[in-house]
Amino acid sequence: MKKTVILGAVLMLVGTVLFFPSLAPQSGSLASWALVPAAALLTYGTYLIGTSEPGRSV
Repeated sequence: MKKTVILGAVLMLVGTVLFFPSLAPQSGSLASWALVPAAALLTYGTYLIGTSEPGRSV
């Protein structure tokens, strides 16, 4: 596998895990602020995987 695919998968996994603290009913402001880097990591990981192959990205 390519290095970018592995990096993208790791970033997507970390981004997904950062979403979980905000699911609690009484989550605080720290959990809300964790959504910003979670979304950024998930987006960038998806971008890396989506552009890892030559040709047009889907």
